[in-house]
This record gives sequence, structure tokens and C-alpha cells, in this order.
Amino acid sequence: MTEAHWDVEKYRSPYESEDHWFLKRDFMLAHQDRIPEERLVCLAQVYFNIELMGCKYPAKTMEQVAYLAKEVGGSYKEKKKTLLKRTFVGAADAAGAKVSGRSAPKKQSC
Repeated sequence: MTEAHWDVEKYRSPYESEDHWFLKRDFMLAHQDRIPEERLVCLAQVYFNIELMGCKYPAKTMEQVAYLAKEVGGSYKEKKKTLLKRTFVGAADAAGAKVSGRSAPKKQSC
């Protein structure tokens, strides 16, 4: 067991969006009582880098983060899927319009 009374909020970067911060924060809160602060902050950043930037790390690190991330980030991942689906449908509509010679559909607001 580790000391679980440290302030996770102090690790939020001023440039992080709310969604991105919630992803990293939830990871830290989920494991705050089991992993030392310094290590957990590092792993949370690795998780963030994997999820958002597509970064790859040594196999053991990837396995550890995947295990720790099982119960984390569900709402973010669902939101991301919806956003990707909208993007791909929009792109498919635009491509179809170009092929058929009609104007592209107007952009939808999120």
C-alpha cells in the first residue's frame, strides 16, 4: 500500500483539454492507493501518450499500462469512437459528392 493522500490535480498541465485531463486523472485516481506517486504519474503520462499520440513503448511497459487501463477511460473511448464515425461518414459523403459531380455536404457541428 502507498500513501493515497496526494493531490492528483497538481499534475494537470495548463494546455491539457478537459477530456485529456480527465483521461489521465482517472488513470491516476484508479491506482493511487497501490502505486507510488512518482511511478503512477509516469505511467499516467505513458497511458496518455499511447491513447492520444499512438506512442509505443517496450513490451513490458505496454503490458503493464494495458492491464492498468482496463477499467479506465471508457467514456473517453466512446466519445472518440463517435467522433471518428462522424469524421469518416463526412469524408465518405464528400468523396461521393465529388465523384457524382454535386457539391459536398455542409459540415455538421459537433
